[in-house]
Amino acid sequence: MTNFAARLRAREQLVGYWVVLDAPPSTERIARVGYDYVVLDAQHGLLSTRGILDGLTAIDAAGAGRGAMRVGGASVEAGDATVGLVRVEANNATPIGRALDAGATGVIVPLVDTAEDAAYAVRAAKYPPSGIRSYGPTRGGLRIGPVPAESDAATVVLAMIETASGLANVEEICATPGLDGIYVGPSDLCLAVGGKFPGDPDVRDVFDAAVVRIAEAAAAAGVAAGIHTNDGTTAKRRLTEGYTYATVSSDVDHLEGIAAEHLAVVKG
Repeated sequence: MTNFAARLRAREQLVGYWVVLDAPPSTERIARVGYDYVVLDAQHGLLSTRGILDGLTAIDAAGAGRGAMRVGGASVEAGDATVGLVRVEANNATPIGRALDAGATGVIVPLVDTAEDAAYAVRAAKYPPSGIRSYGPTRGGLRIGPVPAESDAATVVLAMIETASGLANVEEICATPGLDGIYVGPSDLCLAVGGKFPGDPDVRDVFDAAVVRIAEAAAAAGVAAGIHTNDGTTAKRRLTEGYTYATVSSDVDHLEGIAAEHLAVVKG
């Protein structure tokens, strides 16, 4: 059983990566680098149900075969195995249960507007008597065993704060019993506070204030505070600002960015 859930609940600093491509070999290689978690994006990513299953299997395979290795010419020592999370397509019991059945260590639930929304997400991810998840551990049972309470303890539920309503209700959302943490979607949050497009500089001050408010609400409630970032520098800064976990960019963004960078060097 992974101790990821315990580390996240203890508000340890964790760093993750984001995957949108249905490419298990590349996902496996990313999971060998040393990130604490890799998120498979089932909402906006190009991943079917089978893609989620294959991606989670690839992440587990990376952990099983991971030892001291060389990444970019440098030696990297293996620590705790990277775990797979899934950003589900909606706050609905079916995709939440499907992701956990496929072996996800946790779910990130989008568009959570109220404490009632958050409570529903928690119930959908937990077995009775505390939840409504249907018993069918399938692949998830390979690691957590057949006892429902063990699954509940080993998996996490994270609510996205990315809407005007979610921001307005963030303190109540963070106080939801059973919720392990929140996760900021900066693109949608920027639009929610009046931005014309993600990263709109005209709303930078109000956006930054929202980011601070969310981190403070999570700290007050004693839950994990996560945020998506475009690069390692920003992720590091967010961790110094009170966030306890941060995700760095994505596979498709890095693929395009590095390809363009090398092309620019060649063409001078």
